[in-house]
Amino acid sequence: MSKRTTFIGHRDFLPRDIEQRLKKAIKKEIDSGCRFFTMGAHGKFDSEAFYVCKSFRKDYKDIEIEVAITSFNQIKPDVEEDEFGKFVYEKFEGAKTTMYDIEEVHFKKKITESNKQMIDGCDTLICFVRPKQYRSGAKTAMNYAKRKGLRIINLYKPEDDPFYGMTEEEKQNYFKKN
Repeated sequence: MSKRTTFIGHRDFLPRDIEQRLKKAIKKEIDSGCRFFTMGAHGKFDSEAFYVCKSFRKDYKDIEIEVAITSFNQIKPDVEEDEFGKFVYEKFEGAKTTMYDIEEVHFKKKITESNKQMIDGCDTLICFVRPKQYRSGAKTAMNYAKRKGLRIINLYKPEDDPFYGMTEEEKQNYFKKN
């Protein structure tokens, strides 16, 4: 069986150099024999992962890309891109789309369940997850992957935290001003 890698990450925040981090991590996976990559369709990290995987197809024609959708609305040609970089139909070009059996799942749990099913079908998780984040679907997915024994590559660095290097007093002053 071919190696499979999936991507999970926060939908709303990415560092400026995330493309370079993804390229390096994906290249290592390709070099180790992975040719199948799957990601969701709900945020900036998913979008970045998709485009980086797609860019590797120039040199590696056998790469397969799968995008897991949670709603058929995501593939309607007239859907506009939202504030989180949600894909529109044209952005799926060159990828297989799939929708897991989540029809009976409450709409607020569809992404979480889809993430679990993506993780269940892979060997490696490349993610961008802030480990200290209180509540996060991406963190929940990463912890699920840990329990499953997957190899996890977290592209998050402590300096990605918006308050990195601030003292507790500086943080409090920041929140008082905003």
